[in-house]
Amino acid sequence: MTRITDVSPGLETDALLDDPGIRIVVCCGSGGVGKTTTAAALGVRAAERGRKVVVLTIDPARRLAQSMGIDRLDNVPRRVEGIEGDGELHAMMLDMKRTFDETVEAHTDAERARAILENPFYQSLSAGFAGTQEYMAMEKLGQLRARDEWDLIVVDTPPSRSALDFLDAPKRLGSFLDGKFIRLLIAPAKIGGRAGMKFLNVGMSMMTGTLGKLLGGQFLRDVQTFVAAMDSMFGGFRTRADATYKLLQAPGTAFLVVATPERDALREAAYFVERLAAEKMPLAGLVLNRVHGSDASRLSEEQALTAAENLEAVGIVDQATGKAGLGDPADPAAATSPEAPQSPPSPERSNDPAPHEPPQQEPPSHDRTSRSPEPHSPGRKSTDPSVPLAQTEADRQDTPVTDDVSTEVSVEQLTAGLLRLHAERMQVVARELHTRDRFTAHHPEVPVTEVAALPGDVHDLSGLRAVGELLATGSAPA
Repeated sequence: MTRITDVSPGLETDALLDDPGIRIVVCCGSGGVGKTTTAAALGVRAAERGRKVVVLTIDPARRLAQSMGIDRLDNVPRRVEGIEGDGELHAMMLDMKRTFDETVEAHTDAERARAILENPFYQSLSAGFAGTQEYMAMEKLGQLRARDEWDLIVVDTPPSRSALDFLDAPKRLGSFLDGKFIRLLIAPAKIGGRAGMKFLNVGMSMMTGTLGKLLGGQFLRDVQTFVAAMDSMFGGFRTRADATYKLLQAPGTAFLVVATPERDALREAAYFVERLAAEKMPLAGLVLNRVHGSDASRLSEEQALTAAENLEAVGIVDQATGKAGLGDPADPAAATSPEAPQSPPSPERSNDPAPHEPPQQEPPSHDRTSRSPEPHSPGRKSTDPSVPLAQTEADRQDTPVTDDVSTEVSVEQLTAGLLRLHAERMQVVARELHTRDRFTAHHPEVPVTEVAALPGDVHDLSGLRAVGELLATGSAPA
């Protein structure tokens, strides 16, 4: 087994999960690094250690629900069966639009809520506006924390191009909904009197006319209707965004940065570590996923390549001996007919009952019946180019010898191929070692735990338990 390095302190995952003061664990990082699996594995391990846990995932894939034994995940926490111990595990998947709808319904009256939910601009905004998913994830986190039904919430942050979007997007959306541009759009409803009308005729008419040409008149009217209906809620968006931000800064929250031992992923992780420090958010450590190792690390890349080259070069000479050795026992007919390997064609013709037969004729019937070596022996084939095209019975008798020779060759090729695969694995190990060493050199204070690269996807609770064990022990086997 090869560990990447022992420079950084180890991340004590079990101590983190067992701490009753930790109420929120946020798994963050760039997309495609295993955040969802990490969050689920942490939830399973915490629940089986006695805590009441809810996992909030953003992953739209169904494999997570299947791994937890749930038919589907939606915006309502569902209990996961099969958890061992006294704890409980619930899981849910963020429904971005439904969460936005619930926020609207909770913070306005029924008539205005209906007008907002039916507005075309709102429907587009709630379904896919940039930053909406991140903002709604924080809204849902705030809702779950306020209910106080669980003593640990594990959050799988949305997959995004940059890990920093998770922290920036809620503020961006809150600023947009509470910003000056939106305020300008609702100005006609708030400005009264002739002075206001004159201002509208001059300023707002020019602006709305320009926007109408750029965006379309109907779209602009939808935006204005939406803004007018949402006017009472604008302050609430920013207030809740600020409250959730402070919740993330509280001592009861722990951030786990998830990355793979690749340059781009660890660069994002480094940016995130620095950003968390700047925002005074508590960082618990780094989870390094998909780490490669080898139980044969004593055999270096150079040694493996040298051995493969030597084996391939020497094997060509050894094959001749192997062919002779394998050919004799593999052909029972040849073993019982001593004249087969050395009898030339002419003595066979002289022993025939019909010596007047031309050399090209078939041998007598008693030779064919006894299955003794026929004139088309291996030696005969080398002198008569027409014989291989005939595919005679003697050619078929040669087949076991050819197969055995191929087996001998394939064994050597397989051995050399395995050596080359090992050399490639050691290249990967060395590259990951170098990449992680660069990260730990810049951030030696960050605790690290490693999770081995698994041969396949995690598809059940047993797989999540195995990942949780690796998270706790920090091992990276081959």
